[in-house]
This record gives sequence, C-alpha cells and structure tokens, in this order.
Amino acid sequence: MGLIIFFFLLFTGLVAIVTYFKTKGEDLTTDDGYFLGGRSLTAGVIAGSLLLTNLSSVSFVGMNGQSYAANMSVMGWEVGSGLTLVIVALLLLPRYLKQGITTIPDFIEARFDSGTKQFITVLFLISYVVNMLPITLYSGAIAMSNIFGIEQIFNVTTFQAIFVTCWIIGIVGAIYAISGGLKAVAVSDTLNGIALVIGGLLIPIFALIYLGNMGANAGGFMGGLDILLKAAPEKLNAIGSEGDPNQLPIATMFTGLLLVNLYYWGTDQSIIQRGLGAKNLKEGQKGLVFAGFLKVMTPLIVIIPGIIGYHIFNGTGLVTKADAIYPILVNTVLPKPLIGFFAAAMLGAILSTFNSVLNSASTLFALNIYKPYFSKDNDQSKVVKAGKIFGTIIAFLAMAGSPFIYFAGTGLFDYLQKINGFFNVPIFTIIFMGYVTRKVPAIAAKIGISFFVFFYALTQFKIINTSLHFLHISAILFVLSCLLMYIIGKFVPRDEDFVLEEANVVDMKPWENRFKVSGIVVYIMLAMYIVFSPLGLASSSGMGLNTLLAFIGLAIVDIIIVKLLEGKYLIK
Repeated sequence: MGLIIFFFLLFTGLVAIVTYFKTKGEDLTTDDGYFLGGRSLTAGVIAGSLLLTNLSSVSFVGMNGQSYAANMSVMGWEVGSGLTLVIVALLLLPRYLKQGITTIPDFIEARFDSGTKQFITVLFLISYVVNMLPITLYSGAIAMSNIFGIEQIFNVTTFQAIFVTCWIIGIVGAIYAISGGLKAVAVSDTLNGIALVIGGLLIPIFALIYLGNMGANAGGFMGGLDILLKAAPEKLNAIGSEGDPNQLPIATMFTGLLLVNLYYWGTDQSIIQRGLGAKNLKEGQKGLVFAGFLKVMTPLIVIIPGIIGYHIFNGTGLVTKADAIYPILVNTVLPKPLIGFFAAAMLGAILSTFNSVLNSASTLFALNIYKPYFSKDNDQSKVVKAGKIFGTIIAFLAMAGSPFIYFAGTGLFDYLQKINGFFNVPIFTIIFMGYVTRKVPAIAAKIGISFFVFFYALTQFKIINTSLHFLHISAILFVLSCLLMYIIGKFVPRDEDFVLEEANVVDMKPWENRFKVSGIVVYIMLAMYIVFSPLGLASSSGMGLNTLLAFIGLAIVDIIIVKLLEGKYLIK
C-alpha cells in the first residue's frame, strides 16, 4: 500500500505543478478569461480535455460493469460518439463560433427570447446538480475506495467508505475548478488524459496476462487473448437485444442514441465549452474530430476489461455488484507501483469531469442569471466572483447527495442515462428547431420542451407502460415535439425571420482536411460494429472472408462519400 500511495501522490503532485506554471499569469477576471480560457485553446488541448471530461469514473466503473453483466452492446455509447463529434465539428461548431457565443443559452436567447434562455439555463443547472455532479462523485468514490481499500483500512461499511471518499474528491475538485477557471481545467485534463489512456491500456494487457496464467495455464498474454476470443464469443456481441434491459440495441444508434450524443457533444455546456474556447475554427474542428477518433477506440479501455473480468471472476463470488468489477480487476492484475500511477490518473479523470461540470454550471449561472438580473454596473470581476460562489454552493449540494446513489437499484451507467433523458434530448430539440427553422417562435419552444419532459416522465414512472427502450421513447418524443413546434410556428410565427449574425471573434477559415479525417473516423466506427458482431468475433468461427468483404465494401462507400463532400465544399 505504501508504494501505491507514493506513486499516487507523485503523479498527482506533478500534474498540479505543471498546471500551475502553464496557467500562471492568466487573466481570470474577465468572462472570456475565466469561462473560455481566453479563446486560446488549440486542437490538442481541446481533444485531450474533451476525452478526459467524458472518460470519467462513470465510464470506467459503469461501462465495465455493464459489459461484465451483459456484453459489448454498451459500446454504442462510445463508438457512436465518433460520428457525433464529426457532425458537431462540421455543422454545429462553425455556427457557434460565427455567432461568438459563450454559452449555449446565448444562442437560445438570440433565436427565441430571454425567457426561453432562462428556461434552458435552469434545466442545465438542475441536470448538473441532481445528476452529473453527484453521479461523478459517487462513481469516483467506488473506484478510489476499492483501489485503496478504504473499507479494510478504516474498518467501515461500504456506504461509509463511499460517503467519506465523495466528500474528499468533491472538496479537492471544487478548489481546483473554482480557483483556476477553464484554462486550468483544460491543461490538467490534457496531462491526466495522457496518463489515463496509458493506464487504461495497461489494464487489459495485464488482465489478459493474468487470465492466461490462471490455474495450471501458462499461456500469458496470448493464452488470455485466446480465452477472451473463444471461451464466450457471445460476450463480444455489440448488436444488443431489444428485450434485454442490460443491453443497448444497435437500432438505438439511429434513434435516441444519436440524439443523446448530439446533445452531449454538441450542446452540453460542460463539453462544448472546449469548442467555444477554440482560438479559431480550424483548431476547433481538428480538436473535435481527433476527439472522435479517440472515442471510437475507447472500448478497449472502458468495456473490454469488464469482459476479461467476467472470465476471471465469474462464479468466484468475489464480485457481488457488477459496478465493482473494474476497481477489483485493477487491484488484482496491476503491479503495486502501477496501481498508484493509475489511481492518480483515475482521480484526474474524476476531478476532470467534476471540475468541468462545476465550471460550466458557474458559467451558466454567472452569465445567464447573475449578470443580466443582478449586475447593475456590469463589473466583470463581480460576475466571475458570483460564478465562484455559486460553484461552491452546488459543489456542497453534490457532495451531500452523491453517497446516497449507493441505494439506487439499477446499474450505474443505465441509471445515469435514464435520468439524463429528462434534460438531454429536450434541450437538443429546442436547439435543433432553432437552427433548421426561421419562423418558430419562443412560445413554441416552451411548449415543446414542456411536452417532451412531461410525457418522458409518464413513461419512466410507469404511468404509461411501454416495453420500448427509453432511447426509442426519446426519439419518438423528439419527432412529436418538433412537429408540435412546427405547427405552432405555422399559426403563430415570429414577426421576423431569424438570421444568424457573425460576431467576428475568431478566424472562421475551416480545416482543409476535415472531410478526409472525418471519413477515417466514421469508417473505424462502423468497422468496430463489424468486428464485434456475429459477422466477426461474436461468431464461434471468428472473423473470415465475409468480414473482409464487409470491410472492403464499407471502405468503398466511405471514400465515395468523402470525395463527394470534398467536391462540393473544397473544389472551387
């Protein structure tokens, strides 16, 4: 345990020192300086920060728990993000940067009115306070308390260990985010992201070695890989079943899953704030597309370990709750010094998500509530101070509520996504209709979002009983809400057509290789579904000629689409 703690403190301290010197001298008294990093973020920082903000302990703990209990179908959340980030980079980011907005509700106000803006702001804040912040702390507490053996060291119950760890992580994260602003969060994200990817890749490698050497076996890494691929091929199926609540059916990729991902990567303030802080459109697009490539590859570190853990621990009685599989696996297969290194990287991931959401919540409150209603003299230093105070308050609320998620009766990741359904697609619906229509008025937005939340609640609380997957329900309500808003716009249109104005805050020249690299990302995403399907590894016979032909056909279609896009947008 001494070695674990030493290497944990060594790496954690190194990240803190580097972040301090990289952000020393930054002006944190202005809106752009504190909330957008001075609009100076480059592609590498954007991609690294996006990845680490997303790859929180929720991903490692929740997704590996899902794959341990079911199969690879949860992969849709990860690889589907590749396509979504491409769409955001090519279609949404240019509009955001052209308008020069600081928060997503800024667009809502310009498109509809201040009342709709406040409605969306409050929805964002409720989502952060009751869902994202508490569940980030809770999942982080599960990981850290298991890695360090808090229960055994202090002879406390599981709930008590989680309670204390939630508060420790929350206090550290609040100090970090509130004192340093977005630039500090983004720089530390990049450093921790490198460590997390390295550490995350080490887990399946050491786990396969451990699996290959179990019992009388001495097959090492290749022996473990052989067991993974052949012992239970059905675990490697990413297609998913409509009737199994533990699985994510591939059909959702074309319904609610796509909408949820578009909300998350394209409109969630805690995520898109990195894109809004880009120094120019080119850097922003490069950062988002590269993040898409990284996301397509993340099943290797957030899903595969859970399946390896299934082969190691299934039937042993050591894993009583699926969400505990990842920290148990880490403690079992990693050498002690590497456990300390990985624990530090994991803490960085936990703090990254917590800090990012906290910074975004502070941004929304300060700029969308405090500044227009309570800042009489428009003093930017007072606005920033108000944001810090608000961030402190909601951090303590999250710390107080997060331990009690322990008593939730569903899987961690599934619980997160179902609760998110009250906020994510409804908000995206308003933004989508705001961009694709010019006449839909503010009253339509308010009615549309209220309609969505009300009927989603009826289905989730079983007042309306349905066997449909909650993502399919979100997609149906999205279509109905859009139709409702469109009809209202026909009868009660805006007085004037909406026109997107240009603010000229950054260089708007697009990235010249955006279509080529985006095509590669989308190809890899679709190829992953071929690999992890009955056409690939999920078959008892493994991959063969049919798999190869599918790869070739997919490549031809992908190349044709990229060439068509380049011909339309790049060749003058």
